[in-house]
Amino acid sequence: QPRPWFSSPLTAAVLPAALWPAAAVEVHTAKEVNAVNGTNLRLKCTFSSSSPISQDLTVTWNFQPEDLSSHEPVFCYLKEPYELPTGRFKERVTWDGNIERNDASIVIWNLQPTDNGTFTCQVKNPPDVYGTIGEVRLRVVQKVQFSEIHFLAVAIGSACVLMIIVVTVVIICRHRRKKAQEKIEAADTEL
Repeated sequence: QPRPWFSSPLTAAVLPAALWPAAAVEVHTAKEVNAVNGTNLRLKCTFSSSSPISQDLTVTWNFQPEDLSSHEPVFCYLKEPYELPTGRFKERVTWDGNIERNDASIVIWNLQPTDNGTFTCQVKNPPDVYGTIGEVRLRVVQKVQFSEIHFLAVAIGSACVLMIIVVTVVIICRHRRKKAQEKIEAADTEL
C-alpha cells in the first residue's frame, strides 16, 4: 500500500520550513514628501524585525533622481553612522535615527531642486536580511503650497476678526444708547 505524500521523511523535513513564516524586516516611510527649496528635511524611516536588534544591523539610504538614472548612495549605518565621502549629498546628510527605538531616519540639509526623486531606506538585521524597502518620493518646491492647514488657519483667523468687530460694534451701540438715554433723562429732569 502506497504511503501518503506527507508521511515521507523528506516531506517531514521540508514541510515545517515551508509552513513556518520567513523572518523579515518591515520598513516604513512616508509615500511622498514636499519640502521648500533651501530648507532642511527629516526623512523618517522606522522598522520592525522579528529578531532582536543585532550588532550587525545595517541601514542603507539610496537615491534615484527623477530622470530614473542609476541609484546613488546617500547614507550608511553599521554599528555607527557613516557619511559618504563623495556624491551630491556629501556633507548634507546627518543621522537622526535611534536603532534601539527602531528609527533609521536621516536629515538632508539645504534642499535643492536636484534632490527631487525617490529615496529608499533598507534595513538588514541578521538573521532578518530580507523584507520591505521603504520608498519616499521627495518634491522640492520653491514655496509652500496653499494647503488645507493654511485654509483652516485663514478661516479661524477671519472668524476671530469678525467676532472682534461684532463685539466692538455692540459695545459702541450700547454706549451710544446709554448716552442718548442719559440726555433724555437729563432733559426730563430740567423740565
